[in-house]
Amino acid sequence: MDSRYFRLFYKGLLWLFVAHTSCVAIGLFVLPGSYLPYFGFEGYQGRFFQMQAGVFHLVMGVAYLLAIYHGEREAWFVYFAVLAKSIAFLFLVIYFVLFEQIWMVIFSACADGGMGLLLLLIYRRLKQTA
Repeated sequence: MDSRYFRLFYKGLLWLFVAHTSCVAIGLFVLPGSYLPYFGFEGYQGRFFQMQAGVFHLVMGVAYLLAIYHGEREAWFVYFAVLAKSIAFLFLVIYFVLFEQIWMVIFSACADGGMGLLLLLIYRRLKQTA
């Protein structure tokens, strides 16, 4: 396959990251705390950490946009995105194993780990075919 295919896949994947992280951020901002038990979070009160996580997701959305527009010239943008997904994966797995067995935590860990690995593999193939 040629580099156009991998470039399209690479950019499409990162646009999915942007859409995903934006939706998560919006969900965190607008979701009432009374809905958190549906996601496995029991007894949580207050909005600070929910809002903080929403802002974090918006910041990551900006990082993914930078990888879309500058990642082919500046590889560190892409590697930062992969590193962020890897750190999220490790944190979520450790949290799940050591603290609270919340289904959304382990689901998010698997999703972040898969997205990071897929981005790394696609980016490497893109660079090999370019």
